[in-house]
Amino acid sequence: MAARIAFVHTVGFLADEFRRLMREQMPDADPFHVLNESLLQDLLRGAEPATVHRRVVDQVLLAADAGADIVVMTCSSTSPGVDIARTMSTKPILKIDDPMMAQAVMQGSRVGLLCTATSTVAPSTALLQAHAAIQGREVSVVPTINAQAYQALMAGDRQTHDRLVLESAVALGAQVDVLVLAQASLAHLQAAIRGRVSAPVLASPSLLMEELKRRAQPA
Repeated sequence: MAARIAFVHTVGFLADEFRRLMREQMPDADPFHVLNESLLQDLLRGAEPATVHRRVVDQVLLAADAGADIVVMTCSSTSPGVDIARTMSTKPILKIDDPMMAQAVMQGSRVGLLCTATSTVAPSTALLQAHAAIQGREVSVVPTINAQAYQALMAGDRQTHDRLVLESAVALGAQVDVLVLAQASLAHLQAAIRGRVSAPVLASPSLLMEELKRRAQPA
């Protein structure tokens, strides 16, 4: 039976991106998508995180109850809510960044974290440190936030967004052993950034897809 994989999104265009990736890389799977844009919007507006995380749990558990074999949360900012949901379901619940962060701490002790959403920094830093602890490693996290790039993206100005992200990536890449693109919305710039920095550059969607393919294999 085909694996039923649920994706829970907080940004609309990521639903389209993961539909494409699933068609191309896992055509035999049975995916479905849940979109709740209010979750990230409210975090960025300064809403009480615990309240937002409770709603994240609700979305994830609804996806699990809909028959998903695996649930993926594609928003980095909502990571703490996933930790709670994992205690309430027997289904595998993945954070989009889990495979990327695990690889990042293997590749260097000084990890650059490039973000455009201010709400991403704390949960992504915590996730990096959690994977470092699992592997028995010590890492220092060097964050860079380019909020102007996020504002440009939300205004539909992808060109300005990309230019600002590239500028930040070049500056951060010179300071670290490995550069992590902390949001899936940055992944399309991975190749361009790799051409401008010497450090390895990691993005979440491709690594997540590899993990999903591994998990979806018959036992």
